[in-house]
This record gives sequence, structure tokens and C-alpha cells, in this order.
Amino acid sequence: MKLSAAITTIVLATFTLAAPQTEMRQARHNARSDGKQIGRKTSRPQNRHNNALEEYSSNWAGAILIGNGYTGVSAEFTVPKPQAPSGASSNTQYCASAWVGIDGDTCTSAILQTGVDFCIQNGVVSYDAWYEWYPDYAYDFTGITISAGDLIKVSVDATSTITGTAILENLSTGQSEKHTFTSGVQGDLCEYNAEWIVEDFEENNGLVPFANFSTVTFSNAQATDGGSVVGPSGATLIDIEQNGVVLTQSSNTNDSVTIDYS
Repeated sequence: MKLSAAITTIVLATFTLAAPQTEMRQARHNARSDGKQIGRKTSRPQNRHNNALEEYSSNWAGAILIGNGYTGVSAEFTVPKPQAPSGASSNTQYCASAWVGIDGDTCTSAILQTGVDFCIQNGVVSYDAWYEWYPDYAYDFTGITISAGDLIKVSVDATSTITGTAILENLSTGQSEKHTFTSGVQGDLCEYNAEWIVEDFEENNGLVPFANFSTVTFSNAQATDGGSVVGPSGATLIDIEQNGVVLTQSSNTNDSVTIDYS
């Protein structure tokens, strides 16, 4: 039985008022159309360069497997409690995002991904769980709540280059959300990359001020490559460098990827 439009409006309004969102995020939530996070989207690695040991970009940190035939990626991570960076303005919102994905590095046409955004402003922390098929914007998983310390499992699977699924599970609460992409995506996957990433994501055509997320460790990290399960060992490591300052330090093992805010 469906609620009337009036009751639905009251319920949604009550939820919005109760959520501890900053003005910017509340405005964005109120402005969503069909669940879309207006203005929030992933961008491919920007201002990318490398030295003898590692690669850097202004927006991606973590590990990237490069090859052919990647059709699935998954991992678990504990949700961090973000902090404002040193010298931060109390009026500024600082954010970061943790996600797993297929493509977006050596494949330029699409990324299938899912993850969690974490933000802080004036000491108030907020979270969003989302899925995305880049170059479209991210969409919210609206039936799941996220808190600092929750154990989250994220997974994406490509059933073809234009169809797939994104699943986000809160293992601490038992909540789970799934989105199936069946048609209408804006770019074709190449299945060249598998990724475990912390990102300084883009909003309104620019990178958001980057939050101090302390540490994100993707555990039980695995990818499906040509039908075989592989780990992130041997993946390309990438870190975030902005204005000449390296902000992250990434490392990996056979089954994990760790990104530290430095």
C-alpha cells in the first residue's frame, strides 16, 4: 500500500530535518532528481605524473590493476570519521570518498563503481552511500545508513560492457542495497582496470576541499580477471598530490589496500 503524496512529503521532510547535514549537503539532497547527487561526480585521475617509485594525481589514491578482462571488484572497509585538515576553515566543507570500481584509468569511456562519501564541516560529519556509472553523476543508495566505525562491503560486477550491478552492504547493521544497470548507460566499459580508491571527488566542476580521513584499508580485496579471482598484489599504486604536497600514502598486500592521510 502506497502512502499518499502528502504523507510522503511529511515523512521526507522530517527525515531531512533530522539528518545532521551541512547547509551545502542539505541543499544538494533537497535538489536531487531521481536520487541523483546534483553536482557530485567522479573524475578520472587528474594532473597525473610519476617518479621512479610511484604515480601521483590530484584526486585518486589507492591501487589499480591494469590488464584485460576485469569484470568484478570487491572489498570491505571500516568507515572513517573524517577530520578537517590542518589550517582548515570552519565554514568550509571537507570531503573524501572510498570506492571500488572497474575502469577509469587506462579506459577513458566509463567507470562502474560504488562507495561512500564522508564529509565534515563545523565539526558535523555526514555520509552518503552511492553508485555510479561514469560519466553520469552518482546516485544515492537511500535505504542504507552509514556511521563512523561501520564495516562496509562494496562490490561491482560487469555482466557486459553496458550492464552490471553495484552492491553496498553495511555488515554492521545488516542493511544492503543493490542497483542493476540494464540500459541507458553513458559509456562502455573496457574491462581494463580494477580499482580500490580514496578520491577527492568533483563537485560543481572542481575538486572538493580534501578531508583528513586518517586511514582507509580495503580488506578482503579481490577482482575477477577472465573468470579467475586475483588480489591487488602487483597493482599500480597512486597517491594524491595537490599544490606540490603529497597528501596520501598507499600500500598493498595480496588481499588488501591501505591508504593513509599523511
